Amino acid sequence: MNDIIRQESQTDYAAVFSLVEQAFKELKISNHDEQFLVERLRKSKSFVPELSLVAEVNGQIVGHILLTRAKIKSTDQVFMTLGLAPVAVLPEFQNKRIGSRLIEEAHRIARELGFTSVVLVGHADYYPRFGYKKASDFGIRFPIEVPDECGMVAELADDALKGISGVIEHPKEFF
Repeated sequence: MNDIIRQESQTDYAAVFSLVEQAFKELKISNHDEQFLVERLRKSKSFVPELSLVAEVNGQIVGHILLTRAKIKSTDQVFMTLGLAPVAVLPEFQNKRIGSRLIEEAHRIARELGFTSVVLVGHADYYPRFGYKKASDFGIRFPIEVPDECGMVAELADDALKGISGVIEHPKEFF
């Protein structure tokens, strides 16, 4: 199997739209508009092209991940972070470590770009293997109601969130 992970290009947009739609189609907890979220976030000021990645297998795009700029705001501080949303893999390629590799590569590139943390809402059984912990353990809250175990953060650098607390602010295009 010949596979690579690379930065998404504009020529990938249609394939990514389709794969994100297919990846979330059968998921009961989805609102099934993640593909439109990707489109909106690409047009936002929070978009970081280097953090929009695709996975290819034998020339076919089978996975995608997107991390965009976000903030953690308290009454007296604003801390820059990243928001992971979404990560998607075509159903027939799931459980083959493609999603894991996308997350690991996105984290690596984010570190290189100087980012020190990532926030997300996701499966409590999946994301801890990548260093994600409950956001509430850090005093970090989401602006919407999220089950406590599903609102998570990962530190990309040691003690990156030490002394950081507040509410996550995603770009307006997120909603």
